Amino acid sequence: MSSLVEHEGELVDGALGEEFEHEPVPMARRRSLASVAAVWFGFPMVLTQAVFGGIIVLNLGFIAGSTAIIVGNLILCAYVGGLSYIAGSTGLNFAMQGKKTFGTSGYVVACALLSTLVVGWYAFQIGLTGQTMHTAFGWNATLVILIATLLFMGTTFLGIRALSIVGLIAAPFFIVMGIISLVIAAETHGIDNIWSYAGTAKDMTFGGAVSLVIAGFADAGTMTADFTRWSRNGKEAALASFTAFPIANAIAFLFGGVIVAAGSAVDPIHNGGDFMPLLTGHGPLLSTLAVLFVFVNLGSVCAHCLYNGAVGYSHLFKSRMRILTLILGILGGLAAAAGIWTLFPYWLSLLGIFVPPIGAIIIMDQLVLGKATSLRGSMAYRTPAFVAWALGSGVAVIFHIWMPQYGEALVALVVAGAAYGVLATRSTAQVPVAALD
Repeated sequence: MSSLVEHEGELVDGALGEEFEHEPVPMARRRSLASVAAVWFGFPMVLTQAVFGGIIVLNLGFIAGSTAIIVGNLILCAYVGGLSYIAGSTGLNFAMQGKKTFGTSGYVVACALLSTLVVGWYAFQIGLTGQTMHTAFGWNATLVILIATLLFMGTTFLGIRALSIVGLIAAPFFIVMGIISLVIAAETHGIDNIWSYAGTAKDMTFGGAVSLVIAGFADAGTMTADFTRWSRNGKEAALASFTAFPIANAIAFLFGGVIVAAGSAVDPIHNGGDFMPLLTGHGPLLSTLAVLFVFVNLGSVCAHCLYNGAVGYSHLFKSRMRILTLILGILGGLAAAAGIWTLFPYWLSLLGIFVPPIGAIIIMDQLVLGKATSLRGSMAYRTPAFVAWALGSGVAVIFHIWMPQYGEALVALVVAGAAYGVLATRSTAQVPVAALD
């Protein structure tokens, strides 16, 4: 049975293009900077980020909120950029990166966690698609979820080339619809006073806002290697990720922030800067564009997340990306229909506490301490990596409970990276000099 599955996988991959789940992407198959950038640029420019941006501005005001958005994106820029540089230099996906840092068996913990989280994010976005269409047009949410599952799963099945095309469509579509929503907001409420908007809710601190920005893309950002391993070198991989952080992600956040500051958001406490309601009720043409926008926009993030999950699980189960796309795509659709999107706040807490340490440890291990990493042999479990992960997440939990104003995501990232630097350096120092020659 397993040989049949492998044979069928080879036939499918041969027709659609090899995805290199279990080996570095060979140089002959690497893609241009523009192609890889298209994959990342269209990923974070989604309605969800506009919702976050609106929530931040609602709490901090426009100036402080915009500053927090920019700071969070600059941190993501360094974080995702570092991981991308490693990926472009080696051609390794996230799972194979994890093997080098967490061990040939230990990587399973990090890979399974991240792969499950991104599939959960895929399910959440599908549920949001159904809920958005129900709220805006009265459509049956379950039917929309079924249609969205088939469309988004089909896009992911086509592989990395399809993600590039989706990104090229999704990003400009978001900008056009965002500008239309701003024009409508200006006509109905005016946008002259957005700079002086002080916020009406006070449930979030500046540090908490920065943490929210980081947590919003901590999962897929940590798994950036699945996309940027296709780059021709580390520099181009980092540049491709920079189009997403800070550029695309900040734009999406700020669109939502402006909508809230202008007083045009519908129920901003719960919906933040979601500008979809502004696009309805203005004639059949705009309504049709709004429907297409929801499916293209949320479909982009769904396809990217499902690709991350399928690549990760294909490595864990020694299978093929496209086979896991079908399995995980269906499971995610069922979870969306069951209402997983209602657990969203808890999801963000998990992302901010347990995910950033993983990427920080990989960056410290393979980029900062790269020479020492290249000299050591493989191990089943690498204790320094797991101790640093536990320390980073443990301190983040303390901050989340007792000092949330400082932002647990950034704390988790810094503590884990610093702890690993100390532990790994001490571990290397104990190796006999002859072994390093």
